[in-house]
Amino acid sequence: MKKTLFTMIAFTVLISFQQIANAQEVNTDLVRVFRWMNTVDNNFVTLADGEIQEGQLLQWKYKEKTFLFYAYRTPGPDRVAVYRWINPVTKDQASIAEDEFSDSDMQQKGYTLKALQYYAPIRRAQNHIPVYNWYKSKSKDWVTIPEFGDTDKYWDKGYKQKKFQYYGVMRNEYEK
Repeated sequence: MKKTLFTMIAFTVLISFQQIANAQEVNTDLVRVFRWMNTVDNNFVTLADGEIQEGQLLQWKYKEKTFLFYAYRTPGPDRVAVYRWINPVTKDQASIAEDEFSDSDMQQKGYTLKALQYYAPIRRAQNHIPVYNWYKSKSKDWVTIPEFGDTDKYWDKGYKQKKFQYYGVMRNEYEK
């Protein structure tokens, strides 16, 4: 009886450790995505964690670092590549999903220096949240806002054109 009980407990513990290890393997592909605000140019930028060093962003007068969601580091099924485009005239940096606009459209709008940021889900799932791009025509600035973001704040700042882009990943309900 004791031997059977010990075997069952050992088996349960082994399975638990295996599930924890598998969950950690899956999470190594996730990268945190943040929004920063440049107080000099009054522009927002969306960046994957580690894309640009924080010290450099602070030196460039970026503040108000806000966690948005998780995305993937690698491509996969039902994921879209997201690129950062820079407009040197307006100093705007926009995160644009692949095929959201053509490269020639972005270049005609004055954007250059296309750089891969991350991969985002394109299908709704239990832990996915819709992510939108809002555009402010007066300053030609884009801002990335998840569904639960404080949209009234951006509406009051002049961001009016809202467009669905992709889904972000939330690991638990406390990250909102």
